Amino acid sequence: MLMKQILDRQQPSLSFEFFPPQTPAGWQALEQEIAALVPLQPTSVSITYGAGGSTRDQTHKLVLRIQRQTGITVVPHQTCVAASRQEVREILTRYQNEGIENLLALRGDPPRDQPNWQPPADGFVRAADLVRFVRQEFPTMSIGVAGFPEGHPATPNRLLEMEYLRQKVAAGADYIVTQLFFDNRDFYDFCERCELAGIRVPVLAGIMPLRSRKSMERLAELAAGARFPAALLRRLAAAADDGEVERIGIDWATAQVADLLGQGVRGVHFYTLNSAAATREIFRRLGLPAACQGE
Repeated sequence: MLMKQILDRQQPSLSFEFFPPQTPAGWQALEQEIAALVPLQPTSVSITYGAGGSTRDQTHKLVLRIQRQTGITVVPHQTCVAASRQEVREILTRYQNEGIENLLALRGDPPRDQPNWQPPADGFVRAADLVRFVRQEFPTMSIGVAGFPEGHPATPNRLLEMEYLRQKVAAGADYIVTQLFFDNRDFYDFCERCELAGIRVPVLAGIMPLRSRKSMERLAELAAGARFPAALLRRLAAAADDGEVERIGIDWATAQVADLLGQGVRGVHFYTLNSAAATREIFRRLGLPAACQGE
């Protein structure tokens, strides 16, 4: 089903994100995690795409496996960094021939070993260029794009950041999925700024429960960063071990999701890190998905 059709429903969308494993053991573990999440009836799942297209074949493999084995709507990521128009055309033609109707269009990160990287002559400069290309050549596809409630690291000018987002929507994007955040006020402010910029497409809130101190440190080091509210830091500082950090992370994310749903969010996108436990617990505590469906 097209994501734009899913988002036209009255109940909020509840989606998950996975990434392609690098080892046979990782694939086996992921299959078990996906099997544990299928009963939660997600409206869709998205599959990431490595920097510079480094996981292209693995992404495609995982997309097809989930579609064939679960029947859940699958949304593969497609980056435009280091990709020519012909390469993207071939990838999307393959997807379309296999019944994949949706895409998350992203600029992506330049290859780490190429500090002076430049896009290919027949490539794309920004995500809006990719969206425009997909909309013109694959007009039936439903296209999502990324949004950044805490700001985009490459665009410190927040006015210009929203202009770039507006351009992506004007080029043909159907909806926005946000980067993860830990303070819902950042999300609500982002949605208001979207409205002021004339952006009217659905915005899905990106949520990821903290699982360990190490995962917290990694989030802080990412290019996009992560802002941790003082109240969350205070609780984490008192945690005795990673088990307690994980419990705090689930508590915090559960409160975030409850508040978002109470405020009528169009959807919540869970960054699972290929682990089902935290997401399942959040769904259990909130009575999802039945609560979203009015059952």
